[in-house]
Amino acid sequence: MLLPVIVGSVTCLTMIICVLFYPQIKIKKVWIDTSWVVVLLGAIVLILSGGVDIKFLASEIVKDSAMNPLKILVLFVCMTVLSVFLDEIGFFSYLAGKTLKLAKNSQLKLFVWLYVIVSILTVFTSNDIIVLTFTPFICYFAKNARINPLPYLVTEFVGANTMSMTFIIGNPTNIYIATSYGIGFIQYLKVMFLPTLASALVSFLVLYLLFRKELKKPAQTVEQTATIKNKLLLVIGLIHLGVCTIILAIGSYVNIEMGLVSLISAISLILWVTAICLIKKSPPKEITRTLVRAPWQLVPFVLSMFTLILGLQASGVTDLISNFLGGENAVFKYGALSFLSSNIINNIPMSVFFCPIIAPLNGIALNQAVYATIIGSNLGAILTPIGALAGIMWTALLKSYNVKYSYLDFIKYGLAVSIPSLTASLGVLALIL
Repeated sequence: MLLPVIVGSVTCLTMIICVLFYPQIKIKKVWIDTSWVVVLLGAIVLILSGGVDIKFLASEIVKDSAMNPLKILVLFVCMTVLSVFLDEIGFFSYLAGKTLKLAKNSQLKLFVWLYVIVSILTVFTSNDIIVLTFTPFICYFAKNARINPLPYLVTEFVGANTMSMTFIIGNPTNIYIATSYGIGFIQYLKVMFLPTLASALVSFLVLYLLFRKELKKPAQTVEQTATIKNKLLLVIGLIHLGVCTIILAIGSYVNIEMGLVSLISAISLILWVTAICLIKKSPPKEITRTLVRAPWQLVPFVLSMFTLILGLQASGVTDLISNFLGGENAVFKYGALSFLSSNIINNIPMSVFFCPIIAPLNGIALNQAVYATIIGSNLGAILTPIGALAGIMWTALLKSYNVKYSYLDFIKYGLAVSIPSLTASLGVLALIL
């Protein structure tokens, strides 16, 4: 039992240190995220030291079950490809520009419109894509309009990580936890819609109270020049994302594999765009850039974390924690614990770790624990940069635009927003279940 605990603890501690101080390393001209490298090394050490049986690991990775990490990775990576392609076409930048134009010189209007647009887009894409797309526009607009960018940056980040709870595809943690317990697209939406709405309303109110004085100041109108690069490819991208989302919803009733649907959609998009580019005798640069930007680092990260968790599970650690927690007051117990744990080991490792802890529960307690953990994994991203990969990428992006936003600033705003938002979301979930 001791070996998996030591390897897992050292790996997570090292990962946190790297995330805070050395998030990326440069090898020749390529920047590599240290988080997945550290976890991969930890998994290799555990395997070589006999902490987990290699045959058992291989059988679990390829096993035809809801908790199969390969299926989960296929679903998330392929859905991200559909979203990133739209970003490469300029769709999200175009919408951001339109949002700023609607606001004119009113900071309050900009604040409201930004929250609404970010929330809607996050529902159908993913929080990571929205954060990475809207942040540069906000920094650019704030600089030229001579206004403080923080109200909008914090609003964008909170909105994206709150509304990512709506659909099962909004966050890799949603996908991993929900699909591990056989929860379908519509079943998930029926439960999570109201808790997400409650969380969104509360977070919006708190954000307004935090920044209301700043929002009263006028802003200079700045013309935005974002345009759609290729309308034909935009239509193709929107059709693929829309049809894929619809089939995912229908698939809940006819038992269609979500991973298969997303894989076919991504391949179809690549083939369509490549064919059009060949006909026009132009290189498929949008597809190339999309594939480069796809979250491939999640593959070794998730598989390595899966290996570490299997070691803990085989040694009985997860059973001990599960017995200690029990099934009483599951909503607030698992919701709060997953929320805090996300900010110790990151929300993706937390999700992998919590799945076997939840497994011994049954009936209503199981449902409560599953959905509460999903809520904790999403809202945990708001508390500290460690909470999610989106937070790590976001803070790094702010530095590149010379926006001062320290670790303490993150926690200050994170505490103010996440605690009321988490309480509201878990409260509504408790009423539903």
